[in-house]
Amino acid sequence: MAQKQGKNKKNPKIKVVRINLSWVLYAILLISIGWMLFSNRGTQAEKVEWAQVEQMIKDGDVKEVKYVRNDFKGTVSLRPESVQKYSSLYPGGVPPKSSPHFFFLTSTKFDPEVTFSALNEELPEQSQVKLVIENDAKVWSGLLEWFVPMLIIVAFWIFMMRGMTRNMGGGPGAGGMNPFNVGKASGKLADKTKVKVTFKDVAGLYGAKEEVMEIVDFLKNPKKYTSLGGKIPKGALLVGPPGTGKTLLAKAVAGEANVPFFSISGSDFVEMFVGVGASRVRDLFAQAKEKAPCIVFIDEIDAVGRARGKNAGFSGNDERENTLNQLLTEMDGFGTNSGVIVLAATNRADILDKALMRAGRFDRQINVTLPDLNERKEIFEVHLKGLKLDPKFDLEGIAKHTPGFSGADIANVCNEAALTAARKNKQTIDNQDFMDAVDRVVGGIERKKTIMSPEEKRLTAYHEAGHAVAGWLLPGCDPVLKVSIIPRGQALGITWMLPDEKVTRSKSEIIEDMCSLVAGRVAEEIVNNGVPCTGALSDFERMTKMAYAMVTYYGMSEKVGNISFYDANGSFEFTKPYSEKTAELIDSEVKAIVDDVTARTRKLLLENWGGLERLAEMLIEKEVIMADDIEAIFGPKAGKHGEARLKGNEGSA
Repeated sequence: MAQKQGKNKKNPKIKVVRINLSWVLYAILLISIGWMLFSNRGTQAEKVEWAQVEQMIKDGDVKEVKYVRNDFKGTVSLRPESVQKYSSLYPGGVPPKSSPHFFFLTSTKFDPEVTFSALNEELPEQSQVKLVIENDAKVWSGLLEWFVPMLIIVAFWIFMMRGMTRNMGGGPGAGGMNPFNVGKASGKLADKTKVKVTFKDVAGLYGAKEEVMEIVDFLKNPKKYTSLGGKIPKGALLVGPPGTGKTLLAKAVAGEANVPFFSISGSDFVEMFVGVGASRVRDLFAQAKEKAPCIVFIDEIDAVGRARGKNAGFSGNDERENTLNQLLTEMDGFGTNSGVIVLAATNRADILDKALMRAGRFDRQINVTLPDLNERKEIFEVHLKGLKLDPKFDLEGIAKHTPGFSGADIANVCNEAALTAARKNKQTIDNQDFMDAVDRVVGGIERKKTIMSPEEKRLTAYHEAGHAVAGWLLPGCDPVLKVSIIPRGQALGITWMLPDEKVTRSKSEIIEDMCSLVAGRVAEEIVNNGVPCTGALSDFERMTKMAYAMVTYYGMSEKVGNISFYDANGSFEFTKPYSEKTAELIDSEVKAIVDDVTARTRKLLLENWGGLERLAEMLIEKEVIMADDIEAIFGPKAGKHGEARLKGNEGSA
């Protein structure tokens, strides 16, 4: 045993220390700069004229003179006892600590031997000057002049060749600043030890998660599908609004799949150099094929996958189109690409090229939609794990009050609620903190210090009261949740409504929604003797879009008929698909709808003007009222109370 242990001691593990040549060059450069900065510290020799030097010699103050013949320059070293005598010749009156103390320049006619011999003959022996005459060979300056530039060129060449050799060898991790690396893909191979996200961390997204989990299951158990003759989809496209969890799903795939996972952004392929994008696509798929089976995730693929032929001002040989052509070829071209599954995400599927969307490239288009009530509850449970909640916290209630919120919005609400509770010095986070956070996310931060005149406050109160009364009395309108005249964001006041989570809406419901939008302006005009104000800008914007959608998209106009000019594919980008006569008819129909809605709203508010005035006065006094206050004046709301996407009828300044 002792002999074996001795052998082990004789063969220790060799530790390889790798030295980066660039850091060595940087160190040499820093040392050189430091030497130049600090080597000449202190007072330097001062220049004097030859007449002054001659007088110093005659006074017996000079110990030695060194004269360089080919530079016509001499340096003077004083006797130690005479240094302070000439301190006034130095800046600050401080002479150098060591010789030489002065230097002087001469002309070509100056003969040092004759001049100094004549001076020494006049002086006693103890005061005579030692003369040293030499020629400066300038060996070092010549060497530096030729050697240093050559050294820099050689070092730079070695550094560049090392990078090129590494890239030619196929190494995927080459340096980013290397010009030989410009055509290399910057896709990152996911590290299994660092990716902690799994499908358990993805709340909601039931259908989308099942589709993606099936792809992962195929990679883990391929025989389960191939035994029946099935083939795994070559690609899956995640489509949905921003913040719904498309990238989170991709992270879960990276954490769950037992295969290599490459991730890259669509913008990483785009470069100012011609041909670089296509080269990076080839390099990415070459790396993926070497590690097949594997998954390649391309985030924001619309940056490179936009439909071809729609770039105004660019030719058909556009660099972005070349990149897209190469991507199409790599995904499903003449060559085989087995074992590489492409996963991509975008929120602009309508602008993608049709060739990219076809089966064989992206076989599946997975819609990642906004979460419903049950999905929102699950998402809240994920984001509430690290928060200190009040025991009476109502998860069901806050999920009902955040309809239409994406996963990113819910995460933001949870964080804002924690910050709100901390701002109030609370120990736990309660329901009110979450409601305040929802208000802040939807309407913006409160501007309590905004100065409003009494007349502005009065008009704002009547404006918001008009929204609230119309929304409460019309059965097809969404129930009012809260009304506030505290300035928030760009709005001087805001009315929160809690609409139903419906997929389709009837014409009467849209009309009544438009009534609630225009009710703010109508109430303003009634109380202000028919004089309109600018507070209904955002209301009119939404109402006009709804009216045009009724006529041009949904076929809800008898004169225009059941015709839809909805442009799902962007083919009407520069032209209208109807004549000028039809455009005039559309405009007249929209105006008729808006006029009818305005007249109906005016009649409704005048019939209930007493209650509206009471509501407005209550708003002026309290600034914020709830649905219970409205119910106390007008009674229970007619129609169904649903929970859906939170929205506000804003009165912007």
